[in-house]
Amino acid sequence: MNTLIVIAKEPRPGKVKTRLQSEFTPKEAAALARASLSDTLAAVSATPAHRYVVALDGDTGPWLPDHFTVVAQRGDGLDERLAGAFEDAYDGTPMLLVGMDTPQLTPALLSTDWEGHDAVLGLTEDGGYWCLGLRTPDRWALVGVPMSTDHTGRDQLNRLRALGYKVKLLPSLRDMDTPVDAAVIAAAYPELRVSRLHKRLQTSAHPALLFERALDGVEVVATGTDGRMVPSLSEVDRWSAPADEADRLALSRCEGPVLDIGCGPGRIVTALAEQGIAALGVDISEQAVRLTTKRGAPALLRPVEAALPGEGRWGSVLLMDGNIGIGGQPESLLRRCAELIRPDGIVLVEVDPDDDLDDTHPIILRTTTGRRSHPLPWARLGTRAVLRHAHAAGLHPTEDWRTNHRAFLTFRR
Repeated sequence: MNTLIVIAKEPRPGKVKTRLQSEFTPKEAAALARASLSDTLAAVSATPAHRYVVALDGDTGPWLPDHFTVVAQRGDGLDERLAGAFEDAYDGTPMLLVGMDTPQLTPALLSTDWEGHDAVLGLTEDGGYWCLGLRTPDRWALVGVPMSTDHTGRDQLNRLRALGYKVKLLPSLRDMDTPVDAAVIAAAYPELRVSRLHKRLQTSAHPALLFERALDGVEVVATGTDGRMVPSLSEVDRWSAPADEADRLALSRCEGPVLDIGCGPGRIVTALAEQGIAALGVDISEQAVRLTTKRGAPALLRPVEAALPGEGRWGSVLLMDGNIGIGGQPESLLRRCAELIRPDGIVLVEVDPDDDLDDTHPIILRTTTGRRSHPLPWARLGTRAVLRHAHAAGLHPTEDWRTNHRAFLTFRR
């Protein structure tokens, strides 16, 4: 009978599964890590063994079964922590150590017969390894092996063989490190805890999270609730670039100070600042505000409905890049803009080039790995619909122009 060791980190937000945070929040990534750890511990518990050990970085929690002995991880790097785990768990029986990132492992894999071998090694598809078995502790088998590379598994195998070990190789498994990994494992093993949680999370993302992922370069598309494509995020690259000729033509109409509603990564506020025009961006995305301030332009994390600085004193309020759609109630949004400008101020709205477009259906943001947001109230409007809503909001059109396949309207009270 072997001693089974699980080397694990406490599933604490921000401390585990950071690569999952390209699509999941730190709290969601930690929840997936906890589910993966629970699946791993369940498979280990179902495997007959002499002793069960968790080599833990952090504190225990309700996820830990009572029959596991806990030893604290020690050492500076993963290679030293692995060596320490074998030393601290050893009680005279062969030891098989697994990580917490392959929840699809099974008792059949863990109870493999390695009689006649000195060590056992299970490689992962990303170049690492998911298990290592040793008959006795041996620091020289581990310390100095490069960890967390795409050749760690190969290097570990070479080290064992260089020391004269006869190694039995187990089937390769896939680590759950990235959103793609999580999606593949969830699809292949739907019965796992982590798979069931992943399925729930796939349909419950906050739209702001996926918008921020788009600003980070993750491919995100928008569809209607019926699945039809909506080109709402097709110009993220343009939003992140410096203001172009069409932007500058629109900004030439602005009277300072300027409030940019839904400022995104800040190209408009930055362009205004470069012209010496006082401007402020507001957005509900933390990443958008960070990107704007990183450019040296001021931005505020706040929804347009909340109290804003200088209400009733702005020379211009901007709704660029289709931001007339914010909230899905264009008349209410335009009324709010009218409240924000001074009596002689302007509201500048970028509208859809299709004059007849009048779509106020919600949209859903989706990633290429299948994660999707809950419905986001939105509107896509051409000139005719915006003119109708503006009239109801007490705004009078003063200018209508087009350039580079983009269309704009200017209003005053």
